[in-house]
Amino acid sequence: MQMVKKSFIVFMVAWIAIIVLMPKQEFYYKLEEVLAKHEIMLNEEEISEGLFSLNLKQVTVYFKGINVATIEEVKLATLLFYSCIELRALKVDDSLKTMVPQNTEKAVATYSILSPLEVLVDASGSFGAMSGSIDLSERNVRLDFNESKNIQMLKPQLRKDEKGWVYETSF
Repeated sequence: MQMVKKSFIVFMVAWIAIIVLMPKQEFYYKLEEVLAKHEIMLNEEEISEGLFSLNLKQVTVYFKGINVATIEEVKLATLLFYSCIELRALKVDDSLKTMVPQNTEKAVATYSILSPLEVLVDASGSFGAMSGSIDLSERNVRLDFNESKNIQMLKPQLRKDEKGWVYETSF
C-alpha cells in the first residue's frame, strides 16, 4: 500500500510540474502558425501566463488581411486530460452583421480525454444562448439555439426541431 501511495504522489507531482512548466506561449505560437495556413491571423495586445492557462487581451482576428472580429479576452487552459478555450466579449465587424450575430458575451469550447472524439461548445450573446457539439469522427457540427433572441440573420441556415432552432453542418 505504501508503494501505491508513493507512486501516486510522484505521478501527481510530475503531472503538476509538467502543466505548470509547459511552454504555453509556444503552444499559442504554434496555433498561430496553423491558423496562418488558412489565412487567419491573430493580433493581441497582451499575453500573460497563469499556472494552468494562457490569457490574451484585446485580440483582433484577421481573415485574408481583413479585420473580421475583436475579442476582449481569450483564455486557453489545459490540464492535459481536459482543455478549454474561453472567449469573452467577441464583437464581429459591422460588415458581417447581416450574416452572423454581432456580439457574443461568452463562448466556451471544451475537450476532454473522456470523450476524445467530441468538442463541446457553449455560447451566449445577442442571439440568446447556444450549446452544441463538434463530432470529430463523423465530422459534424450541431448547435442548438435554446434561448433564441435575435437570430433573423441565421434563420435561413437553421432548422426547427422539438428543442428549438438547430444548426447542423459537416466539415
